[in-house]
Amino acid sequence: MQFSKYILSFIITASIFGAAFLLSEYLSDKKVEDITSIEQRISLDILSSETQFDLLREVECSNVNNSILSGEIGTLGDKLTRLESERGTLDSETLYLKQYYSLLQIKDYLLSKRLSETCNKKTVFLIYLYENKDTCPTCESQGYVLTEVRKQYPDLRVYSFDTNLDLSAIKTLLSLYKVEPERPAIIIQGKPYYGFQSLEALDALLPQSLKATSTSATSTPKKK
Repeated sequence: MQFSKYILSFIITASIFGAAFLLSEYLSDKKVEDITSIEQRISLDILSSETQFDLLREVECSNVNNSILSGEIGTLGDKLTRLESERGTLDSETLYLKQYYSLLQIKDYLLSKRLSETCNKKTVFLIYLYENKDTCPTCESQGYVLTEVRKQYPDLRVYSFDTNLDLSAIKTLLSLYKVEPERPAIIIQGKPYYGFQSLEALDALLPQSLKATSTSATSTPKKK
């Protein structure tokens, strides 16, 4: 009788551990499936953006919309941010996608400059160079300031690059503009500025042409 109780207890315990193991495996597989789904969606967005690059090379100046690519890249950036929060900033897949995203930004920057020159548009470009908060405590705050500036000036083209990434294209960008190691750093129309810039200080660095365009856009009455 006592032996039967031990057998029954063993079976119950084994069943509990077995159920826990199966549940753990299911949740693990589910998490991997969700991550794979995110990667697939980001890959599709990357392909879509690259196709847009090729299409925009063929458009007429009258059809150029400065916000076309920035919206797409902004959406991809938001998804990458969520992926970083889920998998961590040091995850190999996350770093790979972040490198790819950085290359897309550089391609967009070069294409936008080309369209701006060809179509005689006075587009203002801002490049933000940052590092992680361990080596740059004010970089996160600078990012928040830039978010507010973009809301104030929708026509401002902003590109952000993590200079800790091992990416030769970013190193070439730094070399091209002769950027010093200090972070955060902001490049406006080809001129670098170093250290944290408050909202007021950053606004003072922006060219008047951008502010005039923004004022004109907000003051123009809407057609009924």
